[in-house]
Amino acid sequence: MSILRRGGWSLLSALVTVSAAALAGVPVYVEPQRDPVRPADVVVVLAGGLDERFEVGIALAGHGLAGEVLISLGEEPDDPRMDRYCGGRFPFRVACFVPEAGRADGEAREIVRRATIYGWKHLIVVTSTPELSLARHLVGKCFDGELTMVAATTGTGARYWASMYVRESAGFVRAFINQRCEAVVAARPPRPGALPD
Repeated sequence: MSILRRGGWSLLSALVTVSAAALAGVPVYVEPQRDPVRPADVVVVLAGGLDERFEVGIALAGHGLAGEVLISLGEEPDDPRMDRYCGGRFPFRVACFVPEAGRADGEAREIVRRATIYGWKHLIVVTSTPELSLARHLVGKCFDGELTMVAATTGTGARYWASMYVRESAGFVRAFINQRCEAVVAARPPRPGALPD
């Protein structure tokens, strides 16, 4: 077989692999499960680019769906644009936090820690469309209450979607390697009637 022919087969194999991966990601990143919105204890807005997600979270609380908004500041805790949310005046409580290591699993641990402290049983979680499935997995693996996942407007273009596929896939790999919730579970108060360890 000639070098040219082998190169053609290699290129075709690569295109088929990339196409299969893209198609497999559609139900996870492009069309993830979304939930009907109903009242909850808190609206949680996950960190990300300064897109519509923060406005969506504030609007949900403003429509009476929760009495509090919890905002993750992610890797940019000193961004002055966040002052309008974290330092703003609203008819409901707004709290902001910086997650451990600025990563999604750090966000999930802090959300569950606060849910344990404040007795939250139902969270509305707002993030971008491609981040919805990973966020559901990370928060849901340690939070035993109800999750309502809401997608804010998402970026467009091939570069955006390619970067989100790679980033979110890496997040799933990290989540499956690190299955622990010990830090969160250890902080939970004993359930009524439970025997001490």
